Amino acid sequence: MARRVRDSELESRTARAKLKARGKPYYRSIGPGLHLGYRKGDEARRWVARLYIGAGKYAVEVIGDADDMADADGKRVLDFWQAQERAHDLLKQHGGEPLGPYTVKEAISDYVEHLKGRATCRDTEVRLAAYVPAALGDKPVVKLTRQDLVAWHRGLANTLPRVRTKTGAKKQAHLAVDLNDPEVLRKRKASANRVLAKLKAALNFALTEEKVVSDRAWARVAPFEKVAAARLRYLSLAECKRLINASEPDFRPLVQAALQTGCRYQELARLRVADFNPDVGTLLIRMSKTGKARHVVLTEEGGQFFAQLATGRSGDAPILGREWPTSNQARPMRQACERAKIEPRISFHGLRHTWASLSVMAGMPLMVVARNLGHADTGMVEKYYGHLSPSYVADEIRAHAPRFGIVEPGNVRALR
Repeated sequence: MARRVRDSELESRTARAKLKARGKPYYRSIGPGLHLGYRKGDEARRWVARLYIGAGKYAVEVIGDADDMADADGKRVLDFWQAQERAHDLLKQHGGEPLGPYTVKEAISDYVEHLKGRATCRDTEVRLAAYVPAALGDKPVVKLTRQDLVAWHRGLANTLPRVRTKTGAKKQAHLAVDLNDPEVLRKRKASANRVLAKLKAALNFALTEEKVVSDRAWARVAPFEKVAAARLRYLSLAECKRLINASEPDFRPLVQAALQTGCRYQELARLRVADFNPDVGTLLIRMSKTGKARHVVLTEEGGQFFAQLATGRSGDAPILGREWPTSNQARPMRQACERAKIEPRISFHGLRHTWASLSVMAGMPLMVVARNLGHADTGMVEKYYGHLSPSYVADEIRAHAPRFGIVEPGNVRALR
């Protein structure tokens, strides 16, 4: 008997009732080359089986109605567990094995399906689709070698950065940069490390799901060393004010919200009026990068800002005035930086670094900063912002270290 696979979103009527109706089924991998899908239409609710048939292709077959509106009878109407058994029976009719080897592309597809509903899902899907070539994606995982992955990883660091390309364009556009520049190469290596981490996560998920039996091919593929981000760029208070004033009217509330909270773009884009609690001055972030909800504490100024946005509006309305789809912040952010004369230019994510940096420099404890940003501990905050924090060591050195009188006073002053 095949091993039963659990899925909190699909295994009960109550859980499935919370899912949105859509044309594409909600899939769950239940065996090598086999997925159970739940197709939720406006009226019909059905189970489907998806079988891998080789060459990156699948066959999809309806196997029964879901027991959303009628009790399961094991024949026409199936519950989650009966649907799994029916899917395995269908696989046996095809010889008991998927009609092709389990490929890297399938491992990525299963992992992306596993991430559905999490903030990292879209970024993972896009990056792996963009950077894992067909030659690697079509390779069976059991035939994958360490040499394959090392060559691919090193090759990523020596390719030009991709930029957004018009829909329907024949070729992907790239940013013209000098790959011999040490700072450019550092950034490319750091980017390659991020893609490698996502691919290894997909392959490790395949191992956990018993789709493969060994991780020898990728376990010892090491990322590039000493390529972590250089000093994080953050804005001064004066630059923040210039950026706000230079932003387009519909984009301005998004910039202000980021500076008031330190939240990520997608966290802000999903906010509804009901997520703001004026009684305690907090914002509820329902879905963060880690998949966990958190409450962001606001200053008095931040509370007044969100109160102005929320007043007189329904609870399910977007609190920032309109829907902000994925990646819609890059262009207006670039334009605002140009108008505000902010050089070097800062990304929207840099507003999160700005909130954290200014908070730490003002004396906020690192644990408090980490909590509001949504980190589980102070590790990331210490790594990137610890040097900004007033500390006993820094205070003692500046108070007692020797002065040699070798710096001549001058009349040149820096302009801020």
